[in-house]
Formats: sequence, structure tokens, C-alpha cells
Amino acid sequence: MNAKRVTAPQAKAFSVHLLTASGSFLAFLSLVAASEERWTAMFWWLGLALFVDGIDGPIARKLQVKDVLPNWSGDMLDNIIDYVTYVLIPAFALYQSGFMGEGLSFLSAALIVVSSAIYYADTGIKTKENFFKGFPVVWNMVVFTLFVIRPGENISFGIVAISCLLTFLPVNFLHPVRVTRLRPINLTIFLAWCLFGAISLLSQLNPHFIVTWGIGLTSIYLFVIGGIMQMMPDLGKKEP
Repeated sequence: MNAKRVTAPQAKAFSVHLLTASGSFLAFLSLVAASEERWTAMFWWLGLALFVDGIDGPIARKLQVKDVLPNWSGDMLDNIIDYVTYVLIPAFALYQSGFMGEGLSFLSAALIVVSSAIYYADTGIKTKENFFKGFPVVWNMVVFTLFVIRPGENISFGIVAISCLLTFLPVNFLHPVRVTRLRPINLTIFLAWCLFGAISLLSQLNPHFIVTWGIGLTSIYLFVIGGIMQMMPDLGKKEP
């Protein structure tokens, strides 16, 4: 039998799947770091995985990967890696660090992994405007912020519990790139959060208080702006 010839579009499309799959290796490296309690290294690897997750989608859409390779599910691959990098490793970090004390750390990790698994099973998690419906289980960002700010055991557990509850409520959360309303300011604040995060990592998770305040305020904005825009549907809408 003659082997089917691989076309250039197919090779390009498959390379996007390989880019997405590289996130699994980054997840492995972050898990190794977490098991050794090297938290800064863990978050660097998770940050790189977040970067890969941010660029593979636009590239896939530009190369029309779904049409070129219909038998390969980029969404399935992405969800598997996202669950590990967004959920499982941050939950493990909370437990391994004993961040909230042994009991609350274990309970927090349990709540995170179970609620997030259910969230990933929901096929209707996006609105027409590309908001997430319910808290989009970005525990990598939440846990990182808690590690930097260190608000205390009870407040930290409260943030985890509220976020888990919001996973199942019809409250919009921002996708900073794909939501068009207020995109310039939303994307700027998200990039500011990334900058504060990088400075925090360079400071071994012990940054200057200005950076701590910066990452705290940008985190609050990103957490609540989707709900605010949901209550104010004309906010940021361009005049016809």
C-alpha cells in the first residue's frame, strides 16, 4: 500500500498540536519543582505553559487546524493539559506547601480538583461575547496570587471557597483577549498582572510592597470586571 503523502498544511497543523502538547512537558517540570517545594521554579514553568496556551489557539485558528486535521481534537488535547496546569498542579502546591495549615490546605485542594473537573465537563462555558460562564478555574493565577500576597489562612480559604462556588453560578468572567468590549484596558491590566508576576518571581515570591499591591489590585480587577460588564451590557460598547 502506498503511504499517504503529508501535505504542507497538514504538517503545519500538526506542528500546532505539538506546540500544545509541549505544555504537558512544562506541566511535568512544574510538578517536579512542586514536589521538591521549589515554588518559584514551579510558577515559572506554569507561566510558560500559560504563554503556550495563549498563543496556540490563535495560531490554530489562522492555520484552520480543525479543517485540515479533522480527526485530531485540539480542544481535547488543550483541555487535558489545561486541567493539569490550571488545576491539578496549583491544588497540589496548596496541599504540599501547607499554605493554609494541614486541614484547610487539603480541603482546598479537594474542592479545587473536584469542582474544576465538573467545570471542564460543561460544553457551554462560553457566552456569545466570549466571556466565561462561571469562574474559569484559573487556579494557577489564583494560587500564585495567594503565594505572593499571603492574606492569611482564613481569607485564603474563603477566596478558594467563593471561587469554587462561582464555578457553578451564571456569573461572567473575562477572557482578556477574546472579549472585544474594553479589550484595550482589559488586556493592558492583564499584561500588568503578568509583569507584576514576573517581578514577583524574580524576587523569589517576596517582592516590594508596591508589586504586591499591584498584583493584588490587578487580580481583583480581572476577577470582577466580567461580572460588572455583565450587569452593564453597554459598558465599552462602540457606538454604531
